Amino acid sequence: MEWYGVKNADTIDSPALLVYKDRVQDNINLVLTMVQDPGQLRPHVKTNKLVEICRMMLDSGIRKFKAATISEAEMLGMAGAGDVLLAYQPVKPKLLRLLKLIDKYPGTKYSCLVDNISSARLFSESLSNQGTERRNLQVYIDLNVGMNRTGIKPADAFELFNELQRLSGIEFKGFHAYDGHIRDSDLEERTAHCHRDFNETEELRKKIEQAGHQLPLLVAGGSPTFVIHSTKQNTECCPGTFIFWDKGYSDTLPEQDFQYAALVLTRVVSLPDKNKICIDLGYKSVASENDLQNRVYFLNHTCLKPFSHSEEHMVIELEEGHNFKIGDVLYALPIHICPTVSFFDRALIVEDAEIVDEWRVVARNRVITC
Repeated sequence: MEWYGVKNADTIDSPALLVYKDRVQDNINLVLTMVQDPGQLRPHVKTNKLVEICRMMLDSGIRKFKAATISEAEMLGMAGAGDVLLAYQPVKPKLLRLLKLIDKYPGTKYSCLVDNISSARLFSESLSNQGTERRNLQVYIDLNVGMNRTGIKPADAFELFNELQRLSGIEFKGFHAYDGHIRDSDLEERTAHCHRDFNETEELRKKIEQAGHQLPLLVAGGSPTFVIHSTKQNTECCPGTFIFWDKGYSDTLPEQDFQYAALVLTRVVSLPDKNKICIDLGYKSVASENDLQNRVYFLNHTCLKPFSHSEEHMVIELEEGHNFKIGDVLYALPIHICPTVSFFDRALIVEDAEIVDEWRVVARNRVITC
């Protein structure tokens, strides 16, 4: 049986998210070898959304994390994480949720992003309204290094840094920069691209150091660039997809040897024509932002190509005379695993080719308690 095969697959309703626990641990062990010190790692948990996975990282010596949503941040509080960066600039309703989260999990040090003085003043005023007992809100200035999504240009950030020093209730912790636009397949070209786009950021950090401050911490990078950033002084790296890996990054980051650790089990549910089969892998079960031929790869039938896709179904065209029967199982490897996980409310845990447990995908919800 191949590594992905499940002996008791006939007991599983489909589509189902399968997580291979031993492979997850292997990926955690590998990422720790790719940096000089575990303290350099601040993994992004948007990929896994599972308390149990976060505890596996904690048990392996990883202490700091990054989250995209309040629910992911709360999941980390539930797991017992010590340091959590909400990689988002909250507007007032989300800020109030964050303050509740800080109160609920006092053992977790929470922080968030800011990229303008108006938001920083909102933070300061909201903290003042909460009373004098509240500790300062820790913030990272979000830098735009070419992603052009959020953040302030590094050339304009020195002034914001100075203004933050004067606001009550705000504690500057460092800079954050996400460089998801850097995706060169060739590592040498990707490295050069990364250095070019972060040149102004390094100049900014040196300018602040020359002004009499410590060299600010930089939280940067995702899966394509985290190893590049790991060579920089006072820098934390934020890979996320490594925990489960996917076909997209496996194809574009050939130098990284993480293992596939999460799949979707799907089945043939209809034979609509002599040269077509229909499976229960719709939009609601696998990330579908890419074009039709770049959404999923079937490990046990690698030649299959999607013909059409809808909410609950995927139709696959093949040659007449095929041997597929209704009920046949396919093991689908997502091209993009991160949004795929969020479609499922539970993950089935595979060990020794059998389903041994199920874990709630708790952070797929917009709200847990806070």
